[in-house]
Amino acid sequence: MDILSVLASAAFGSTVYLTAFSTVKWLGRKNPKIKILGLILTGLALCAVIGIVAAGTMGVTVGFAVGGVLTPPVHRALLGRTRVAGT
Repeated sequence: MDILSVLASAAFGSTVYLTAFSTVKWLGRKNPKIKILGLILTGLALCAVIGIVAAGTMGVTVGFAVGGVLTPPVHRALLGRTRVAGT
């Protein structure tokens, strides 16, 4: 496993998570028809990205999984910190 591939894939996994999170949050404010269509398209895009990553090397797959798993708790911690700092 090449460490640079793992780190780059972790960054990509983190980016995919944050993009999907923002998209779903944005779709939550739309009317139900657009929301459902948007969620379906987002799910299809995520399946395609995960399929492409799974076809990669072991380092790419491990890095993507690490980035996707570590980002949500860090993102929640940062959001909590900004709310505390803002009050």
